[in-house]
Amino acid sequence: MKYDKKIYISIFWVLLGAILILCTSLGKIDDFWSGMGAGVLVIGILQIARQIRYRIDFEYREEVDTNMSDERNRYIANKAWAWAGYTFVIISAAAIIVMKVAGRDELIKITSGGVCLIVLLYWIFYHYLRRKY
Repeated sequence: MKYDKKIYISIFWVLLGAILILCTSLGKIDDFWSGMGAGVLVIGILQIARQIRYRIDFEYREEVDTNMSDERNRYIANKAWAWAGYTFVIISAAAIIVMKVAGRDELIKITSGGVCLIVLLYWIFYHYLRRKY
C-alpha cells in the first residue's frame, strides 16, 4: 500500500474509536470498550497528523521514504524485533518463577502460554524460512 493512502486507514481508526466511546456513553457496551476506543482514537489522530506532515514537509517525506527503502534500517528493525522477542521470553520466564513463589497459579498459566506460543512461532518460522532460503 502506498504511504500516501494510509490516511484513509487512520480516519477509519478515528471513527472506530469515536463509535466505541459513543456506544459506551450510551450504555450499549461496557467500560472496557471506552478505554479501547480512546486508545484507537488517539492513535488515529496521531497517524493523521503524521500523514499531514508527510504531505506538507518535503524533508520529512524524503526521510520517511529513505527509511522505508533503506536496507540498513530494515536490518536494524529486524534486529530490534529479535531482541524484543528474546527479552520477552526471558522476562516472562522470570515472571513465571516469581508468580510461582507468590502462589499465582492462574497467572502462571497465562504467562507460560505466552512463552510457549512465541517459542512455537519461532520454531515454525525458522523451519519455514530454512526451507525457503
